[in-house]
Amino acid sequence: MKLVIASDIHGAADWCAKLMDAIERESPDRVVLLGDELYHGPRNDLPADYAPKRVIEMLNSIADRVVAVRGNCEAEVDQMVLDFPCMDDYATLDDGGQQLFLTHGHVWGPGFHNSIEHMPELVEGDALLYGHTHIKVLSQIDGITIFNPGSVGIPKDGSHSYGVYDRGTFKHREL
Repeated sequence: MKLVIASDIHGAADWCAKLMDAIERESPDRVVLLGDELYHGPRNDLPADYAPKRVIEMLNSIADRVVAVRGNCEAEVDQMVLDFPCMDDYATLDDGGQQLFLTHGHVWGPGFHNSIEHMPELVEGDALLYGHTHIKVLSQIDGITIFNPGSVGIPKDGSHSYGVYDRGTFKHREL
């Protein structure tokens, strides 16, 4: 199974367009969105390319391949305009026995860089995928892979990014 993993677009349309180009190039089976797709949030500056209506159009064009979870900036109105479910605190995917736990990082998380420290019950070989912090992470805790793709729209480390999961391997990619 191949996944493109993205988080924290925050309505940044030009960066979302670059993500869409990357999705086309990567040709994943599924696209995982780890929350905060449309709204910039009260703690973030407005992205220069803030155009959530354009982001809605782009994401809806791939709705049949999206698995999404709720970020701390999602609201009921987001679900009204997006053509895929986006209001659950977590989702899971199984890749041949490896469980991938998908979440934003404000309800479930490893405690890195301002994510909550509240790990789900996972076993060695599983993975926790989260966003929220806008900082890339690829680490291990007790044999569990911890992966944060960074942020598409408002990165805290200066590099707009996404992630790729392919046959058990996680990688970061810059946009």
